[in-house]
Amino acid sequence: MRILLAAVGRARTGVERRLYEHYAARLAWPLRLKEIELGRTLPPAQQRLKEGELLLAAVPKDAKLMALDARGELLTSEAFASRLGRWQDGGVGELACLIGGSHGLAEAVLARADLVLALGRVTWPHLLVRGLLAEQLYRAQQILAGHPYHRA
Repeated sequence: MRILLAAVGRARTGVERRLYEHYAARLAWPLRLKEIELGRTLPPAQQRLKEGELLLAAVPKDAKLMALDARGELLTSEAFASRLGRWQDGGVGELACLIGGSHGLAEAVLARADLVLALGRVTWPHLLVRGLLAEQLYRAQQILAGHPYHRA
């Protein structure tokens, strides 16, 4: 299963970028990062809508879509791994993970998502979420492989 991580904003050098790269490099699933930037600032509602359009345009045809949002499902690492495993075993060839900008995700993105996932009820900096998601993808991979990385 190939994974696309489409995210609003550009992660330059820094700890957030290094965290993402650390876990992305450990994944057996091919992971591609697509950064979305508008190049101009709009009022928050318009910004969210335009970012949503650009994120959805990046999603490959027939991909499962996972949107990260604080209002989403709270899954344990085991349940997250199980969901990914079912998708992979069910023939899903591509998973698109979408991370919004500072104004959140457009309702159209949330409505299209096969899974809206929360990494807790707190709000995380959107650049940090990339690293957190990459780590959870790696953890899921290790859980599915029966590796002791995840010691629950």
